Amino acid sequence: METILAPLPLGTSDFSALRKSGQIYVDKTGLIYTLASKRQKFFLSRPRRFGKSLLLSTFESLFKYGLRDFHGLEIEALWKDESTYQVIRLDFSNLKGFSSAEEFSELLDQYLLDTLTVNRLVSPIKTDKEGLRAFIGWLALQADNSVVLLLDEYDTPLTSCLNNPQLFDEVRKKLWRLYGAFKQWDGAIRFFFMTGIAKFSQTSIFSELNHSTDISLMSEFGSLLGYSHQEVQRYFSGYLEQASLQLGIEKEKLLEELTVNYDGFCFERTATQRVFSPWSLLKFLNFPSNGFDNYWYESGGQPGVLLEYLKSHSTLKPEDYESEKQVQLDDLALSAKFSLLDDKVLLAQTGYLTIKTVRGTTVTLGYPNREVSVSMARLYAEVILDKKAINRAGEGYLADYLEKGDLPAFVKEVNRIILGIDYQAFPLTTEASCRSAVSIMVSSSSALVTARGEVHNALGRSDLEIQTDKNYWVLEFKFCREKESPDFLLQEAVRQIKTRHYGEQLAKCNLLRAALVFSQKDRQFIRWAEVPDGSVSNFVSALNS
Repeated sequence: METILAPLPLGTSDFSALRKSGQIYVDKTGLIYTLASKRQKFFLSRPRRFGKSLLLSTFESLFKYGLRDFHGLEIEALWKDESTYQVIRLDFSNLKGFSSAEEFSELLDQYLLDTLTVNRLVSPIKTDKEGLRAFIGWLALQADNSVVLLLDEYDTPLTSCLNNPQLFDEVRKKLWRLYGAFKQWDGAIRFFFMTGIAKFSQTSIFSELNHSTDISLMSEFGSLLGYSHQEVQRYFSGYLEQASLQLGIEKEKLLEELTVNYDGFCFERTATQRVFSPWSLLKFLNFPSNGFDNYWYESGGQPGVLLEYLKSHSTLKPEDYESEKQVQLDDLALSAKFSLLDDKVLLAQTGYLTIKTVRGTTVTLGYPNREVSVSMARLYAEVILDKKAINRAGEGYLADYLEKGDLPAFVKEVNRIILGIDYQAFPLTTEASCRSAVSIMVSSSSALVTARGEVHNALGRSDLEIQTDKNYWVLEFKFCREKESPDFLLQEAVRQIKTRHYGEQLAKCNLLRAALVFSQKDRQFIRWAEVPDGSVSNFVSALNS
């Protein structure tokens, strides 16, 4: 008899609805109690699709209805507050799509009026009355410790106009009045919690929210959002068994693959706690027969703050794709002016990079998992290549050629994609930039292909190694400047592969090795050779026609 599993909480951001429908809830209420028991203001930064809205909905249920929805959860034995509160929950992801200060003002006013009316805090109000003034007036009349304010995605209206400084400033001023009211009528606020992706200092938000506590990097709350390994095995054991059977792999191997693809996010300064992306894991468990697909890029991997930043900065360079990045811990912890925001910090805030190690005050950032690494390659490709070129690259041809072992077709397709690169903005002028460009193309072409740059063995380091389902490729690149001999460079690359035994440390794989020469003059790969296991001279070079 087939076991009936509790429904997955996929796409459910309402805590009460989740509990009433019997969906799985990964119990975070011990940490929620630690926060809710305090009369404080908190801020939490997390990437999209990590459950920020569900967290605020959980606070909402607790303060509005007490323990009604918390039967059997950890907080049930801890929460002693028998009071209920007027809970105002604002979701600023609704405040976008405006093109002028007037439009934003109307949008904010109407949203605040609707919020007051829906919560039955005021009688229906005419829409021509200023909603911000009405909201502030209502707050001013509330008794001490009677209101709970929950603000989701505070930064959405600001990121909607990042490339329009005048509009940004007008939006900032309008919001400043709202946050100023939170400070002025602080006595009424029993609890305040705000979420977002980025943290901007020039908005005056954090100065107005005096004595607010940023818990984004606190080790105590590193697992507040996302699922730990222990939680995955405890709450989703039945789904793991199902997936193991459907895919025909052992449960231990399944967990390894899930870890490689969806785990690895670290949100705290000790760099000891890592969590799964909840959205990606749940999407996998919902239909494991689809395999280890990439759910990050399409759902949460294109946040407005990052896309707007790239429009005006375009700081991504091919050679930066594979390298780990270092920042100061204070740069991650403190807010900054958007014009001075470090791109590495923004990539960490949006989830493309995560904390790998912390030594003293220096933080090393890297990709949390394969899914994000592939998504980052796609983001690089979007910036570096034109739409037509990346659409072709994204159809899997490169991955198909590698899987078939068809080196000439692979090189021909790489050369075609290179034609789409803006050489003025992203010149390929070094061996490293060529290697990284190919790595980006390959990684963005398929989630089933793993590319790693500069892989070490005892005798040296190969330029690029690529794992497909059937083959393991080792690629060695040479950059041919004017007056250099491409044939000599090709032979040198082949010799290097052979004498340094690249890839030979691997057991039980179909090893394929190739040398490629990129011409600075022709701006394409003009020589390539597959390197067999025979003598160094036993290879066939090809000239791209």
